Amino acid sequence: MHPTFRIVALTAALAALSSAASAAEVRLDFNALGLEAEANGAPIAVPDTEGLHFGGAFVYGQRMLANLSGFERRPIGDPKMRAAAVAIVVVHDAVRDAAAVLLTRRPDNLRRHGGQFALPGGRLDPGETPVDAALRELDEELGLALRPDEVIGQLDDFGTRSGFRITPVVAWAEGAEELKPDPVEVFKVFHVPLTDLESPEIPYLEQTTDGEHPVMSAPLKSLGHRVYAPTAAMLYQFREVALRGLATRVAHFDQPRFAWR
Repeated sequence: MHPTFRIVALTAALAALSSAASAAEVRLDFNALGLEAEANGAPIAVPDTEGLHFGGAFVYGQRMLANLSGFERRPIGDPKMRAAAVAIVVVHDAVRDAAAVLLTRRPDNLRRHGGQFALPGGRLDPGETPVDAALRELDEELGLALRPDEVIGQLDDFGTRSGFRITPVVAWAEGAEELKPDPVEVFKVFHVPLTDLESPEIPYLEQTTDGEHPVMSAPLKSLGHRVYAPTAAMLYQFREVALRGLATRVAHFDQPRFAWR
């Protein structure tokens, strides 16, 4: 299991970032700032922060790293559920010159969740951790190979109606300009600007007769479509935790009936 990062010492130097003339002129250096990270009381390696600077995305990068480091995720320990992982990857959208997350649409002819929007991911192979699986699936689906030290955190497990417990793995990928999606698994790749996730219409909740909890969805402006849980729930928690520093929980949100299978 990927360790939960905790900021032990936080200096006033972080505040100086907000007064910098240009975000691109700054680098977040944990050693220089006097920060120490630990997991379960033992020092651990802090993810490399040298890459958190492309364009205006630097502000998102330093904020995400700090917020995810302090987040205590909630795993699902039910051994009867099948383990899976997805990758929430922040990249540079060259068209918009902005930070974005990668989202895919699956081909219509797939037996499971055909035609639906999804984050790259899949089941854990024997012996894999969620980080291992998320990075492997990311490479297989989109041709994007990331290192484990480009992972900057994890979110709460999400249990699906189809019996999976999905671990969202958050990664920062500066050099992801050229993707090579596998046409068998991916119909189209979308760069969803992080500003889309800040919409006041997210989360959109709809009470149904299928369960006691509302179905959650997220209208994404750049897609011109509405994305539903579990993908929408994980993107919403990503916004709340990584971008806003809030410990918002989403595991109780329901999925629409078409996503149950």
